[in-house]
Amino acid sequence: MALAVTDGTPLFELAGAHEIFGVDRGLASPWYTLEVCGPRTAGVGGWLRARPEHGLDRLATASTVVVPAWRDLEEEPPGALIAALRAAHAAGARIVSLCTGAFVLAAAGLLDDRPATTHWAHTDLLAERHPRVRVRPDVLYVDDGTVLTSAGKAAGIDLCLHVVRVDHGAAVANAIARTLVVPPHRSGGQAQFVPAPVPATDDHVLADLMAWAGERLDQPLTVTDLARRANLSTRTLARHFAAVAGTSPLRWLLAQRVHRAQELLETTDASVEQIAARTGMGTATTLRRHVNRVLGLPPEAYRRTFHLTR
Repeated sequence: MALAVTDGTPLFELAGAHEIFGVDRGLASPWYTLEVCGPRTAGVGGWLRARPEHGLDRLATASTVVVPAWRDLEEEPPGALIAALRAAHAAGARIVSLCTGAFVLAAAGLLDDRPATTHWAHTDLLAERHPRVRVRPDVLYVDDGTVLTSAGKAAGIDLCLHVVRVDHGAAVANAIARTLVVPPHRSGGQAQFVPAPVPATDDHVLADLMAWAGERLDQPLTVTDLARRANLSTRTLARHFAAVAGTSPLRWLLAQRVHRAQELLETTDASVEQIAARTGMGTATTLRRHVNRVLGLPPEAYRRTFHLTR
């Protein structure tokens, strides 16, 4: 895995990617070998010397290339970086951009005719400059197979954890999230911007309800059940979910069921039918449909890939 650095690369996104991919916590083997690539004199964050280990030409040999935020949207990315990214993509590398790094990918033509996102404050500019990009302004990140883009700052962490989840499974990604004290999973389709900030603690209005529902995923819960438990109308409940979680009550509940199914597939030998019952999805057919839609694999294939005893 390669981390592409140029002079003036913002520090936050680079540091976040390095903390997730560059630290082997013994959670999976083999872990990533992260190489920092860029000009020898590159500075980071406006004051720190990065001292990259390799030049940008090294990107062409990486299996995954991470492009942090671009330093100045009024400047064109350097030709050497553009050429290196094109070479890496042509060689089959997975290209991951964080925040305004999407502008670098767009300048390289890697986002042409693809869905992509960036920080909400710059999505209009991305669409204006690069009309072939199918800009999605209201999501946290977009996984389009070999090219992945994220919104700003914290969403870059979400995308990095998503990459770990794809490569090593939910249990490993959740363990890293716990270490970093960040949410273990925020879906890429979640809204970037919600009417009120997402609470960092568990003292928000839905905390007790979410905990209560999480303990009853095996039951056929409805929005009416959730509203009754919270002593709210269904309309007020929907407003609170939009403000706190950036999604609807039913979408949140389904996401919790799929996450629980992931954990059970990874950590138990329960049958698909048993997992469907324990997650409230009812039938194996329903479980297979939702797991395949969210994870891109049927439950059996997901278990073969990520079961912790494999």
